[in-house]
Amino acid sequence: MNNATFSIATVAPAMPEIALLTLVSILLVAHLFFKEDAERTTYWLAIVTLVGTAMLTLTTLGHHMGVTLGGMFVSDLLSQTLKFLTLVTVAATLVLSRSYLEKRKLLTGEFLCLALFGTLGMMVMISAHHFITLFLGLELMALSQYAMVALERDSARATEAAMKYFVLGALSSGLLLYGMSMVYGGTGSLELSHVAHAVEQGNMVNTLVLFGLVFIVAGIAFKLGAAPFHMWIPDVYHGAATPTTIIVGAAPKLAAFAFIMRLLAGGLAGLATDWQPMLVILVVASLAVGNIIAIAQGNLKRMLAYSTISHMGFVTLGILAGTDNGYTASMFYVVVYALMTLGSFGMILLLSRAGFEAENLDDFKGLNQKSKWYAFVMLVLMFSLAGIPPAVGFFGKLFVLQAALEAGYTWLVVYAVLMSVIGAFYYLRIVKLMYMDAPAGEITLDAQPGTRWMLSATAIATLALGILPAPLLNLCARAIAGSM
Repeated sequence: MNNATFSIATVAPAMPEIALLTLVSILLVAHLFFKEDAERTTYWLAIVTLVGTAMLTLTTLGHHMGVTLGGMFVSDLLSQTLKFLTLVTVAATLVLSRSYLEKRKLLTGEFLCLALFGTLGMMVMISAHHFITLFLGLELMALSQYAMVALERDSARATEAAMKYFVLGALSSGLLLYGMSMVYGGTGSLELSHVAHAVEQGNMVNTLVLFGLVFIVAGIAFKLGAAPFHMWIPDVYHGAATPTTIIVGAAPKLAAFAFIMRLLAGGLAGLATDWQPMLVILVVASLAVGNIIAIAQGNLKRMLAYSTISHMGFVTLGILAGTDNGYTASMFYVVVYALMTLGSFGMILLLSRAGFEAENLDDFKGLNQKSKWYAFVMLVLMFSLAGIPPAVGFFGKLFVLQAALEAGYTWLVVYAVLMSVIGAFYYLRIVKLMYMDAPAGEITLDAQPGTRWMLSATAIATLALGILPAPLLNLCARAIAGSM
């Protein structure tokens, strides 16, 4: 069959993306005609859109459909799993955020449609098999997020964060595009499988491809939030509304992992000896910057932002191993990180109320006296982020460290453990504030039942996966094996 011919068989792997694009386009126009309860109606339609697309994605799970659409798109277990998790994560974010958004009049059609368009971009990134598809998905996601950060028009902090995000994001996109063009010039192809074949056979302009690789790794590091390309994370996490922070910080990490797998572990796997030393620098810098600077933060959102940098160091450490075990450990880590991010920022949403943001560490003082359950929820999440058993974060770090050790990076494993010990301080400090300090002011749990139930579900899932990590680990292993 001619690759340029489109039929039901060729577009079937992309049906979740087509469905999401169709539904969000309809929603974008339809919400203008809703008169009464427009925000509520749009909200529920957005939830139905995400859940429906997730169910459609679930029907393809396990069916290897291969490369289609003229080599632009791939459907395998890795893409199907990550797309399903991305849709569920964004839907959970909207459920968590509903009360917060309503009180601040941010639950608008614009916000919801931007969230859905950003999700579509993530899905395109995850299934990309071509430089152009990767870049289109990345820009669709990024442009939606720039607008979401700036949506609070009356907030100088949000406007400043959006400007920084846009300028630095444009710079990183330029680096990526420049790197991709160099790789294209050196290999003669934009399709990842053809690039991989040219690299393995040595049919390339070596110097040009290596220069392109440097720019690509720099661009990837920015999107992932790894040091020294981390400068946007603290300001964006702090300046954006908390629901936007979750949308920027949780699901996109799943897409960024797929981006790395497609580029480094897929198309440029033959240059592993060249990109691994670059990743070593990213790991060392991310673990140091994230864990050490987080100690000095009094704002919880900024602390979690620096925490993100250190966690991306662990994700990069698994990829650095360059083995199936390493990729599996990184995928496991990034999935549980998205779960922990949902819960951690969800606690800020729970304690916030109209006119008040519960984003400072002092706002969590004495939480146990107000609600023993939600203090326990925060304790579980902090233990998981710190890597303390029985929370799932312990196994995330353990699997990554095992893979790096097997790959011969003993000194890096020792360094990562030392940085984790330093990082445990600022997580356990929050536990101390909740259980051992008197409240610094009034504590309210001003949220709808959906927020409370979803928050409780994240803590229960964090504990359950910590007790039984095997099913998720096996799924990650199968997804990696099916994509290589």
